Amino acid sequence: MNVIYLASDHGGTVLKAHIAEHLGPKGYEVRDLGVNGTESVDYPDYAASLAQVMLQDATARGILICGSGIGISIAANRFSHIRAALVTDVTSARLCRQHNDANVLALGERVTGVATAMECVDTFLSTDFEGGRHQRRVDKLISPQPVSS
Repeated sequence: MNVIYLASDHGGTVLKAHIAEHLGPKGYEVRDLGVNGTESVDYPDYAASLAQVMLQDATARGILICGSGIGISIAANRFSHIRAALVTDVTSARLCRQHNDANVLALGERVTGVATAMECVDTFLSTDFEGGRHQRRVDKLISPQPVSS
């Protein structure tokens, strides 16, 4: 897994640029899906672009950024093959991988500082899924069961 897909809306372009700069020297192939300007765009479009390319590469990881991280994570999680986790600290970045097998990290440029975001990115990319008891829960995320009354 050396390919990392990045996408953001206009509220996440600065942090996205920092992440791309941070990952390049670490040997990752960074594929920037946009946006690269400050003109207002709709975050669901960029979450969908990332979901589309990740559909073709089951081992890929993605990073999404918007102002808060909330909207873009909700938009990404509409796709059944995406498990996007909005994180604001290293512990959440580690646990989303260990327990939830998250394949997309969501960050908020307006709420997470650059140094913390880089620590979250590094932790997300270096942490493995634990499997075990967590696997059956992830399986239920992939194929939801009907709600019983």
